[in-house]
Amino acid sequence: MISYIKGELTEVFDNSIVVENSSGIGMNIMVPGSVLERMPVIGSEVKIYTYLHVKEDALTLYGFLNRDDLSVFRLLITVNGIGPKGAIGILSTITPDDLRFAVLSDDVKAICAAPGIGAKTAQKLIIELKDKLKLEDAFEMKMAHNESEAVSGTDARSDTIQALMALGYGRSEAVKAVSMIDGSDGKDSEALLKEALRKLALI
Repeated sequence: MISYIKGELTEVFDNSIVVENSSGIGMNIMVPGSVLERMPVIGSEVKIYTYLHVKEDALTLYGFLNRDDLSVFRLLITVNGIGPKGAIGILSTITPDDLRFAVLSDDVKAICAAPGIGAKTAQKLIIELKDKLKLEDAFEMKMAHNESEAVSGTDARSDTIQALMALGYGRSEAVKAVSMIDGSDGKDSEALLKEALRKLALI
């Protein structure tokens, strides 16, 4: 079992990234949109916590920035009818923190926003996961993630990516443009947007 992969972020795609380890091997890792939006500049070192999904004809790595998000993914795939791709789709639409609150508050509508998830599947998910989650833990995790993002500057990057997508750019294009900006952690959303648009004009 691969617990995590640490190395250089070399490529960013619509739903995956490539991380090259010290052996010079590039690992393709499937990630939700929320992880793509929080990726640092291409060429930076990243640490991705992974889940290896084994099928007869394929080995697929799914990755997250912390063990907590990975644990939510693992919970999702225990729900009957939700596989790794479905879980990634859910976590691309709703953050792990918000998913906890949606389950605990019986918010079927929020979970149904994910592609391919109907009301019956959302209700099944809530029933099967509700006893495995605690409201106190959900609040603690949410606060911890908010503090972490405030320090890392990921909020500004995420806002910039969303703004670019609203302007008609694809997620992959937006993530790549923001990833190419030097010193992005210390810049606000407005400055990042201006630089990202300049980058996109040159691509």
